[in-house]
Amino acid sequence: MTKLNRWFVMAGLAALLSCGAGTALAQAPGGGQGGNRGNRSNRPNFDPAQMQQRMMERYKEELEVTDDAEWKVIEPRIQKVMEARMANLGGMGRGMFGRPMRPPGGDNAQPPGGQQPPRRGMFGQPSPEAEALEKAIEGKASNAELKTAIEKYTAARKAKQAELEAAQAELRKVLSVRQEAIATVSGLL
Repeated sequence: MTKLNRWFVMAGLAALLSCGAGTALAQAPGGGQGGNRGNRSNRPNFDPAQMQQRMMERYKEELEVTDDAEWKVIEPRIQKVMEARMANLGGMGRGMFGRPMRPPGGDNAQPPGGQQPPRRGMFGQPSPEAEALEKAIEGKASNAELKTAIEKYTAARKAKQAELEAAQAELRKVLSVRQEAIATVSGLL
């Protein structure tokens, strides 16, 4: 299984587990006032910075880094790899989970106030190229327009992949062979 496929499987499992946890919290006594899933006041707050800090601590432990000076060299490179990976995944549009969710009442339903909220996937805001391709598909654009949108989308994905590979190469430069092996198994490389 390739590294990217393995990462997709892990991301899918994380999404599945988080959905299950949300359902469990909503059904727990006092977890949502009679099963009202719209009430999020009793759910724990998600703090991305705290999650990122825990991930960094995990990587530091996995890579067996005990020297703070060494970690100060490695940590920003790991951060760049993580950011490049998220940017790479954020541009997927429909991604591996199928069509984006539609508002209740069909495609033409408008929420109160008449403005559609921006679409966000599991990995953040889709890239402009993914959104343009999505609009071309939904608008049943001509073959020429679809081809142009596909080319722009593909070029953007290739550029993001190149950024990820460059970040991984920079990280690889500062790792020992053992750390490189651990980072490879962990999905960083």
